Amino acid sequence: MQCERRKVAFRQERVSVVYSCRMERFKMIASGYALFIKKNKILLSQRKNTGYMDGWFSLPAGHIENNESLTKGTIREIHEETGIVLSDKDITLVHVMHRKSDDIRMDFFFLVNRWKGIPKNTEEAKCSAMEWFPLTALPPNTIPYIKKAISQYQSSSFFSEFGW
Repeated sequence: MQCERRKVAFRQERVSVVYSCRMERFKMIASGYALFIKKNKILLSQRKNTGYMDGWFSLPAGHIENNESLTKGTIREIHEETGIVLSDKDITLVHVMHRKSDDIRMDFFFLVNRWKGIPKNTEEAKCSAMEWFPLTALPPNTIPYIKKAISQYQSSSFFSEFGW
């Protein structure tokens, strides 16, 4: 809780000290993820130099920034990581995960319905590989919550929790 001390004059001859307190609100980190699926294969990227699960496979994804809508932020991140330009009409929200890690997160998984071009690794400093894998045979070093989100998508489950 943060409190601020202010002097307030009620009358010219009398000055009171007022403490104005407000509770710091809890904040969650929001991230958008892309499910590129083609011919029963899914596009995964292998993390590198990020400090989190390096060497493990994830989905193209990223954090939503301040004053950025979920859809726009996800589209921006997909473009930054794959080079693919999308519009709001090209993606559909298919799964939401409330996740506990070192912090608390809300992860939003979008199916990419259509795209032009070939997704490629455009962030080589953070990604060592970008490959297509069969939906039924994900690599053993797929990040566990990513594996769960893909499974939840396949079973048409819209919401899950992980790490609690």
